[in-house]
Amino acid sequence: MKLSIIIVSWKVKDLLQENLEAIFRSQIDFDWEIFVVDNNSGDGTTEMVKRKFPRVNLIANQENLGFARANNQAIKKARGDYILLLNPDMRVFPDTLANMISWADKHPEAGVAGCHLINKKGETVPQARNFPTWRDQMAIILKIPHIFPQVLNGYLKKDFDYSRQAEVDSIRGSFFLIRKEVVEEIGGLDEKYFIWFEEVDYCRQVWEAGWKVFYTPAARCLDRIGQSFFQVKKGKTQKYFRDSMLKYFRKWHPRWQYAILKIAWPLGRFITFLFSTLKVQGKTKT
Repeated sequence: MKLSIIIVSWKVKDLLQENLEAIFRSQIDFDWEIFVVDNNSGDGTTEMVKRKFPRVNLIANQENLGFARANNQAIKKARGDYILLLNPDMRVFPDTLANMISWADKHPEAGVAGCHLINKKGETVPQARNFPTWRDQMAIILKIPHIFPQVLNGYLKKDFDYSRQAEVDSIRGSFFLIRKEVVEEIGGLDEKYFIWFEEVDYCRQVWEAGWKVFYTPAARCLDRIGQSFFQVKKGKTQKYFRDSMLKYFRKWHPRWQYAILKIAWPLGRFITFLFSTLKVQGKTKT
């Protein structure tokens, strides 16, 4: 088995169907398998998969287990030399999978790799990032990029050339190719993260284990960018982000950095409230 594709889905039945249809149209000549892990969507996703895609290995959860835990359910069953974590709102092109696996076969040092992501307009979706530091995360908490967006240029690698292959700290988790030997060595995703930071954490584990993380333009994939996330209430997404950020810093950084970020969050919430109030007042005046 060359490739195992894992899709964790939540409330995006129609986009998932498009995703699966595109995968089954792929021009590939190797053995592959596919898993869909549904996190209790309640929108007919499981029925659609059973009816239209009988080849799919379906795991239907009775609750939303989060991104890491749901992926690990399928990772434990995956038989492929490579494991591709693919978001449900993605759409591969006919040559995406073949090109990506061909590239990976030629780069045995790559423990994790991501391809060139584009949006519906054909524009590059930035995904390569440096590992987070307490300074850039503090800026995010305090909403400083709303006024001075350039403060995150280093963290977001604003000068990154997406036309060229490169080693990177971390890549976006929407198209996340993992070599099976890496999983056998370090395991699956850290289930402490419900959502956010799990792919950053995994990339860090990959580097710590002596493997490399790559971005390559050898393959392309359409990214509809967070369609499941958009259905989560804003207050809840902020909670998930806060919890995951703090867990990441508690795991990988000195205790004082974790403490500073934890203390900063109440101030960040106040600033968010202030911005929202001013915005509403501005709309009322106009």
